[in-house]
Amino acid sequence: MLKILAVAPAQPDAPTLVTDLESNGLQVCARCTCASMVREAVRHAPDMVVVWEPHPGEELFEAARLLESAAPAPVLVFTSDVRAETMEAAIAAGIDGWVVNGYAAGRLRPLIQFTAARHRQVRQMREELGDLKRRFEERKLVDRAKGILMSARQISEDEAFRLLRSASMHAKQRIGQVSQQVIDSAHYAEAINRSGRLRMLSQRIVKLYALAAAGVESAGSRALLADSVTQVEQSLAVLGRTLSRPTFGDLLDAVQQTWSAVHSSLGSAPVAPRVALLDQEAERLLDLSDRLTQALENAGLAPSLHVINVSGRQRMLAQRLAKLALLRGGPAVAAGEPLPVDLAPTAEAFERGLAYLREIPLSTPLIRDGLARAEATWRDMLAAVRAGAQQGARVTLAASSESLLELFDALTHEYEQSMQMLMG
Repeated sequence: MLKILAVAPAQPDAPTLVTDLESNGLQVCARCTCASMVREAVRHAPDMVVVWEPHPGEELFEAARLLESAAPAPVLVFTSDVRAETMEAAIAAGIDGWVVNGYAAGRLRPLIQFTAARHRQVRQMREELGDLKRRFEERKLVDRAKGILMSARQISEDEAFRLLRSASMHAKQRIGQVSQQVIDSAHYAEAINRSGRLRMLSQRIVKLYALAAAGVESAGSRALLADSVTQVEQSLAVLGRTLSRPTFGDLLDAVQQTWSAVHSSLGSAPVAPRVALLDQEAERLLDLSDRLTQALENAGLAPSLHVINVSGRQRMLAQRLAKLALLRGGPAVAAGEPLPVDLAPTAEAFERGLAYLREIPLSTPLIRDGLARAEATWRDMLAAVRAGAQQGARVTLAASSESLLELFDALTHEYEQSMQMLMG
């Protein structure tokens, strides 16, 4: 027996809806007004809602819309309203049956059957449309993921699709879900790389400024300094376009504001008296860029994103140690002696990063070769740091820190593009 929720105003001239429904062998589980229709439908879970409303308005249509999401059921309305615009509003609200000036007890059962049939048909059409839309959206995701894999590993479209399909079967997920994971991994990997680059540039700018102010390879240092400024502004522009404002906007705005202060501190030409002020502002930029990078890693969820963060951080640590050594000056440090306390933490952090990258399974021949060259260059840089304020040591320090930057730029790019990261 069908359970019916009867909805009718409590007015003297309303038809005897409950009596007429029950006389047709239908069970009326409750009677209510339009104002409580959704609440009563949730409470009783009727098979159908039958409404008598001679002058329907927005209250009924809003209730019908809410009913569709809260407790879907066919809705049959009997009314005296003959206006076409009201009928259009009823259709838009999801009302399945609309009978004008036709209320009669003898017509209830066939009208209820018709309304139920129409409701089933409309729901089936919506499900089919939703499935088509899902498959269309999934296809777009697959195409984007294939493009990422093809670009990252220089493979064909067929090979990229086979990888996605294999990962889908292995993870027991739809191929669209796996494709979305590839897209998200690539998005966060690039964002972490760029944000991590801001950390590095905060230290490189001070290093190059100090070198130029001290007259060490002045022309080259100035050119690299100008290039660093351009890189900061490019990275900020890309992050501003691609990151979610509600999620990361406050962090990105703080980085942008601090960069403006750093940029102002650069002045028109490098001079020694401005180095301390520039370094102070650059330290704030380092801290805020690091917070943004860590937030991106946490949001990305993939454990492999930590590798990109660590590799990118090595770029910063190399620049930071070179900067600290240049600003410090002082006498040479013997090979067997520990580094001074203002240099040791940065050097130790760099060596921990190297050890981590050597031990992780995420590796290729290109990555292993890059790490080996980075270790050799690091030894050269440490020797220059220990040599103190000698002019030749400063030149070596500048060159080796730039070499480490290039090496870890390449390594970070390899980690960013690695198949394990994208598929993991």
